[in-house]
Amino acid sequence: MRANPGQEGRVTEAANGRIDAVVIGRNEGARLLVCIASLRGQVRRVVYVDSGSTDGSVAAAAALGAEVVALDLAVPFTAARARNAGLDRLATDPPDLVQLVDGDCEVQPAWVAEAAGFLAAHPEVVVVCGRRRERYPEASVYNRLCDREWDTPVGAAAACGGDALMRYAAVRAVGGYDPTLIAGEEPDLCLRLRRAGGKIWRLEAEMTLHDAAMRRFGQWWQRTRRAGHAFAEGAHRHGAGPERHWVRETRRALLWGAGVPLAALIAGAVHPAGLGLLLVWPAQVLRLAPRLGLEAAFFTVLGKLPEAQGGIGYHLARLRGQRRGLIEYK
Repeated sequence: MRANPGQEGRVTEAANGRIDAVVIGRNEGARLLVCIASLRGQVRRVVYVDSGSTDGSVAAAAALGAEVVALDLAVPFTAARARNAGLDRLATDPPDLVQLVDGDCEVQPAWVAEAAGFLAAHPEVVVVCGRRRERYPEASVYNRLCDREWDTPVGAAAACGGDALMRYAAVRAVGGYDPTLIAGEEPDLCLRLRRAGGKIWRLEAEMTLHDAAMRRFGQWWQRTRRAGHAFAEGAHRHGAGPERHWVRETRRALLWGAGVPLAALIAGAVHPAGLGLLLVWPAQVLRLAPRLGLEAAFFTVLGKLPEAQGGIGYHLARLRGQRRGLIEYK
């Protein structure tokens, strides 16, 4: 999608350079149309990368003026691979900045200009993100948990999420996203950018509205299991470095999600009272509740079970020499 001349002039002036966008998605329906429309007037081009949609997303995106890249489904899909395909398309006329965004998000009207202005004033920063909010936090406890997860500290950050404004040349210089990762590809990219001397920054500004559409416990479990997989793979790849990338998160997941139940089962086999070890879970909930709130504390502790499942699953597949497939919750 290309802005009209007046729009493009405003975008260029705000950004002090050219800004394009890469949107990825599959079967996002109306949410994709909202996403692409929200970028109109904020960027020069929109590239939409589709991963096998069957709901007419390709035609709908093209009708809105987006340049469409349809991934070859014969090659295993990952979100990282989709983002790289979008970055590759932009290489024919490379931008200075690129807005990465998931197709289930709506970009806020003032976001791109504010983020681009920040990058122009801070050349050492290569990635900037803002506040991603859940569109319907009242719809379910799982959506509320997502909204809380998005509320990260303002200032220097270790990583961004799927939505962020990045310096195109910096991302290309470190090889883009790792297409083999099924989860955690953004922190992996940010780690490599930081090792190359760049900084990641979180602004207070409103950035995107996201629609997790999580209504069922099973969806939450799968999403949390995927996080455990990402923790384990990230720690295995980069944990020996000075950043100790996701080592703490992996250890916590394995301790609380695997170590505690295993110890309780062993102790319970010796004497039924040994099952009382499981009481450390509610004790941990009560310890975290004053800081997180009871609801978040409960799911933080419960979440260690699927996180451990995801981490153990990653290592079992790795030891067998197998490639783990996607862990999807939608």
